[in-house]
Amino acid sequence: MSTYVQEYARKLRTPEEAVKIIKSGDWVDYSTNVCFPVLLDAALAKRRDELVDVKIRGNLSFGPVMTAECDPSRRHFYYNSWHCSAYERKLCDRGLCNYIPMIFRNVVPYYRHFLTVNVAMMCVTPMDKHGYFNLSCASGIAKGILDKADVVILEVNERLPKIYGGFDESIHISEVDYVVEGEHGPLPEFPIPKASQQDIRIAENILPYIVDGATIQLGIGSLPNVVGKMLAKSGLKDLGMHTELCGDAYYELFKAGKLTNRRKTYQPGKGVTGMVFGSQTLYDWVDQNPGVIVEPLEFVNAAEVIALQENMVAINNCIAVDLYGQTGAESAGFRHISGTGGQLDYLTGAAMSKGGKAFACMTSTYTDKEGKVHSRIVPHFDGDIVTIPRSQDHFIVTEYGAVNLAGRTTWERAEMLISIAHPDFREELIKAAEKQKIWRDPSIYGHVE
Repeated sequence: MSTYVQEYARKLRTPEEAVKIIKSGDWVDYSTNVCFPVLLDAALAKRRDELVDVKIRGNLSFGPVMTAECDPSRRHFYYNSWHCSAYERKLCDRGLCNYIPMIFRNVVPYYRHFLTVNVAMMCVTPMDKHGYFNLSCASGIAKGILDKADVVILEVNERLPKIYGGFDESIHISEVDYVVEGEHGPLPEFPIPKASQQDIRIAENILPYIVDGATIQLGIGSLPNVVGKMLAKSGLKDLGMHTELCGDAYYELFKAGKLTNRRKTYQPGKGVTGMVFGSQTLYDWVDQNPGVIVEPLEFVNAAEVIALQENMVAINNCIAVDLYGQTGAESAGFRHISGTGGQLDYLTGAAMSKGGKAFACMTSTYTDKEGKVHSRIVPHFDGDIVTIPRSQDHFIVTEYGAVNLAGRTTWERAEMLISIAHPDFREELIKAAEKQKIWRDPSIYGHVE
């Protein structure tokens, strides 16, 4: 029996035994997405009445988070998220989750320099013969959190894919305090939704700006992934992947023969990501695939690294844009939706890239619960969180077109944005722009040779 196997056996605990280390007042970290520690979270929830003020950080958790669900008073467990999934958004609506403002490349440095982690616990792949556990789909931030923790508890999930890494994709048994095992169900799946006619038109408006050999980043959200799937049906070739999140759209690009990574100007031949979640087909594709590597988000999302890719194209989702060019991608008024994530990272990096372009995409309208249609292009924000400041705008895209706001005056921005607003809202937007003194009436200017 190897030394590593013996050490593993010494550190093996039941989930209930492992969480006994947690005390009232502790900060506990859960990592991200499908590496959420299901068994440990459930065991900790059972200790509710023994504990007070245990503060938990996670992100992109797909639920249920039992420590949040079991304590509506939040006296015992106080759950917080770096980036809200649809499930965590509902927790926010119920007052059971708080958002932690961040830019994704800064998350691990926040831990390293400013934050306390009393206990970190997350799912990993089974230990290999060398004593290493792979951090799998959470590698972008996992190692930095584990390094800061006073106590490290690993939950072995035999269903997780093993993903090769550039660095910080694994942890050794010697760095671990406790290991737990148990039965896990299938990994949560998040396949690409079916494209709407608006999604198709948005993709068609982006395609002319993308060249063969471009490196593509697709942000978190359904629309960027739908756009990615449409790219797979295009005539483009030799595309590359450099992204914080690898979702099913990249597999679609690979399957269509579009994703080769051959013409990347940095890390050629490798599709680079920080996190992975999607369908089981995606998990199977990234499992021990030498063509896909995970690296820490403080590296993957660094603007200076992104800029090393020539023709870098960033495609992200947004919720609303005002006539000044301020872009919101994380709240609707005061209602929290998701988070800043890496959107600002990739906008900045793509803007620095030779031939790079950054797109913020949205449908021109949305329909509320009462059936009323609203424009996503609005005169000005009123309580919405600004994700992209107007000073860093690039392309804004709706089904009515794509406009590049970089370097444009306030009146040019108003003209451009109104031109891609839904036609039913253009007249009222012009009136609002006039009132805000950012409208230049084109009818009073003759053509000058």
